[in-house]
This record gives sequence, C-alpha cells and structure tokens, in this order.
Amino acid sequence: MSVSSTIICAILILVLATIINFLGTKALSAAALIGFTAEIIGALAVGSWLLLTHRHHNLSVLFNSFGAQGSHSYLYAFAAAGLIGTFLYFGFEACGDVAEEVPNPGVLIPKAMRRTIYIGGAAAMFVCLALVLSVADIPAVISGKDVSPVDTLLNSAFGPVGAKIVLGIVLISFLSCTISLQAAASRLAYSYGRDDMIIGSRLLKKFSAARHIPPYSLLLSAIIPAIIVLGSTVSTDALTKIVSFASLGIYVGFQMVVLAALRARLKGWKPSGKYQLGKWGLPVNIGALAYGIIAMIDMCWPRTPDVPWYDNYIVLVSGVVVVGAGLLYMMIHRSYGHSKMPYNDAIPQKNSSHLNKLTNHNDDITI
Repeated sequence: MSVSSTIICAILILVLATIINFLGTKALSAAALIGFTAEIIGALAVGSWLLLTHRHHNLSVLFNSFGAQGSHSYLYAFAAAGLIGTFLYFGFEACGDVAEEVPNPGVLIPKAMRRTIYIGGAAAMFVCLALVLSVADIPAVISGKDVSPVDTLLNSAFGPVGAKIVLGIVLISFLSCTISLQAAASRLAYSYGRDDMIIGSRLLKKFSAARHIPPYSLLLSAIIPAIIVLGSTVSTDALTKIVSFASLGIYVGFQMVVLAALRARLKGWKPSGKYQLGKWGLPVNIGALAYGIIAMIDMCWPRTPDVPWYDNYIVLVSGVVVVGAGLLYMMIHRSYGHSKMPYNDAIPQKNSSHLNKLTNHNDDITI
C-alpha cells in the first residue's frame, strides 16, 4: 500500500470515529461492543481454521530458536518477547478513562478491565499461537526473506478473497479501537480543561448534556492525529516512525502512576476502594514496575545500526522530546497548577495524629 493510500485510510477511520463519538455515549457503547465482538469472533474463527487446516508445527516450535539465538544472554530474547504481552493486553486501561460516566465505577470499572484482559487477551494469544504454528517457513521469517508473514499465511490459508474478508474484520476492530481511544483522549483533555490546567480550557471544559460528550475536546482528539497523519507524507516509512514515537510516551505515563502507587504503599498507603488486591498489592506493584521498565528499555534499544542515528534511536528521542516539551510547557504556562485536588493525600503523614490532637485542643479552648 502506498503512503497516500495509507493516509487516506487513516483519515477516513478518524472521520468515521469522530462522527460516531459525536453521536453520543450510546453510539460509542454500541460501536465498542460491535468491534469487540468482531474481534473475538474473528480471532476464534481465524485461529481455529488455521489450526484445523493449515498447521505445520506442534507446540515444540515455541522452544526452537531456529539458529537465531546468537551468543547473548537469554534475558534479551525474553525481554523482547515480553513486549508481545504489552501489546496484546494494551487497551484495558481505557475502561478507567470513562469512569465518571459509569454508575458505581468502583465495582464496574475493575470488572470491565478484568473481562477485557481475560477475554480479549485470551483470544489474542489464541490467534497468535495459531499464526505461529501455521507459518510454513519460520526461518524465512527470521531471516527477513518473508517480510510479511501474516499476509503470506492468510493468502495461503484463505485465498485472496478470504484474506480480504479477514482483513475487513480486523479493520472493524481497528475502528472500534480508534473510537475508544479517541473517546478516552477527549475525556482526558476535558478533565484538564475542567480544572483549568491546560491551554484552551475555556473550550475544552465545555460539555454537551444532550449527548454526554465534550465536543471541543473530541475535536482536539481528532485534529491532532489528523495533523500527524498528514505530516507523514515526508517519509515512506512514516507509520513505523509514528508508532515508535508514540510508544514510549504511553508507557512512561503508565509507569509514573505505578511508581507513585509503589511509593505510597511503602509509606503506608492502604487502598480504600471497593476493588483491592489485598496482600498481593505490593508484589504485583513491584512486578508491574519492573516489567514496565524492562519494556521501556527494550523499546528504546537500538536495533538498526545501518540507518541514521535518529532512526536508530527514534523511540528514545521521542521520549526526550515528549518529556522536554512537557517540562517546557510547565515552565512557560502556569495553568497546570490550577487543580484544587489535594496533594499527597494518599500517604499518611507522620505528624497527622499530633496535629489532630493540637487542633482538637485549640477547638476546646475556643469553645
């Protein structure tokens, strides 16, 4: 597919997603359900067909390096493979972005997240396993002779027409993901606008009570991706660069929250929500932070020494640009400090009991 065709398809998906989001939360819910259903059914159907009619290997192939192990530690290969888990399970956090619009979110949001992980993750792992077991020439994939093994496999297993039908189902799930992510981005912009913490707050905090959407925040979440897509005309491998540029920033944001939660736990914070991990909270928190840091290092690691340095280090450069731009914004525009939310309220203060006693004593004197 040419760069122009890719741009046209991306813009059409953005336009369609924006229209559906502007129709309101009911349309958003229906579109998300349709996309999720198409993804699950498609994954099960494609995976089952491949295993029944086109399987070339058994499970032992998962433990075969095919001569690609090199001389390095197994840790590097394990860390690289671990990124698959990051990408397969990505998306469950979007449930929390619309928590304010859900009744009883303390119960329903964790349940929705778990279902997304269990059902969506299981379906994704199943179809990935089917694809691996059905690739006829794995050494050709490793060596780079087969540059698009999924296309090769789908055309071989389903034929040209069947492969296009499968890609159509994938496109439906992609559209659903775009709709959900756009909705999440718009709610994030709206929340910052509501607290006057971002440029353009006067418009971003406007809310349509009829459709239950923040219209200007939705427009922002459509315009910025469209500008990035249109800007990709300057490069033939723009998609790779855009994805690389976006990846690290997302996980830096995730791990900042995980690190803050771990710090609060070590200082005595006890979660008080309806959903808790109990005694597993601390080890899960530590494991999540370690996994996230390893994943970020893995994404930044240069792998193409024959290309210009800025392409080889594009993920790391993107992280520096994003963090640097954020710090510059904080120095130039002071609106980020307008939030009235309490700071550090999750961590018990050492002198809190003494202060309470002193306050009560002063109250008694006043009375």
